[in-house]
Amino acid sequence: MASKKRLYFLIIPAVCIYVTAVGFVIAGSASRSPSMPQKISQQDAEIDAAAQNPNSTNEIIITLSDRTRPAAKPEQTETKAEEKTSAVKTIFAKLNPNAEKNNSKTEEANSSVSAAAADLSGESAVNIAAAENSASEIDENDELPLDLATGLNGMGGADVTPQPNLGIEAPELYYTVYRLKPGDMIGTLAADYNITQDTLISVNNIKSSRTIQIGQYIRIPSIPGIVYTTRIENETPESIAEKYKVSAAKVALVNNTETTTAFSAGTTLFVPDAELDWITRQEINGDLFKRPLKRGYYISSRYSWRTNPFTARRTFHNGVDLAAPQGTPIYAALEGTVVATGWDNVYGKFVTVSHHSGYKTLYGHMSKITTKKGAYVTTSTKIGEVGSTGQSTGPHVHFTVYKNGRTINPENLWN
Repeated sequence: MASKKRLYFLIIPAVCIYVTAVGFVIAGSASRSPSMPQKISQQDAEIDAAAQNPNSTNEIIITLSDRTRPAAKPEQTETKAEEKTSAVKTIFAKLNPNAEKNNSKTEEANSSVSAAAADLSGESAVNIAAAENSASEIDENDELPLDLATGLNGMGGADVTPQPNLGIEAPELYYTVYRLKPGDMIGTLAADYNITQDTLISVNNIKSSRTIQIGQYIRIPSIPGIVYTTRIENETPESIAEKYKVSAAKVALVNNTETTTAFSAGTTLFVPDAELDWITRQEINGDLFKRPLKRGYYISSRYSWRTNPFTARRTFHNGVDLAAPQGTPIYAALEGTVVATGWDNVYGKFVTVSHHSGYKTLYGHMSKITTKKGAYVTTSTKIGEVGSTGQSTGPHVHFTVYKNGRTINPENLWN
């Protein structure tokens, strides 16, 4: 009996010591958070389950937070960028267990993407590069960006409206109504609105840039280009673009049609980036003709209604009279071919020259003709001398410009 009592005295303290030790161990374990490998194992299990589940959407949000990231140690050799890149690759491999079999196809696809990026604008290429390097730009305390976290689902495609040509964006065409004020000129307005002079001239059907007036309203389009009216049947954006050496895709996009759409004659379109031909531009800007006299003259009668000095009746003067001393050289106002020379009861000794684009010029009241029919002349060719032949009140040259048989004001066409 005494021995049993002694045994109890030895066992009970031992049990108490053991229980106490176990309690400390358990308490210490409970005070520590699970280690990083444990957390990763749990995520791996979730990823494996999602990858094996045929109904899974493969969309897993991975959060890289301080709760699941171990404290950095001085002996670590991997950089933060490498860790993040490695984590993304690991997750991608879990979601795509057959990815290794498609490495060669993936490399080909990457090459195609790189080539496409090289064809894009500088800004787009920069954006692509930024997206590719975004994993290395994640701060240690940040979460994995949504584009990386949810972009591992293997989906593709661009949710935008298809375009006729890859890389061609649809320019937005709209108009601003502007009222001309003192000092406004076609050139300065074009520069202010980042378009061309041709655009303003064409859109507003300006026949002479010198005739625009203060207070006049004009339309200013948002993009450069010209208005074009089809002249024959079955013209298409492709054929029009070829004419002006511009993008057929842009022509189609701006006019909300297809590149192969055939239009009937008389259809009006806006042709982005197109320019007027140089003849039309010179004509409208008043740079097409030179003045037939180079020195020592003044305008004695303009292209307008007046009282005729011989009949005293009000008649329309169809040209410009340039008064100058007898014998002053007269030159062709534009290169062309002499089609007529001789005598006329009104114009006296005269010369007529035919030019391109339906233009002809008449020079009258000469004292002397120094060219002949059929001769090719330039603005440096002397064709006669100032006189006072025919119905004339004094030495001058009468200068008339015809366009397709009708007279127009020479002062709107010479520089």
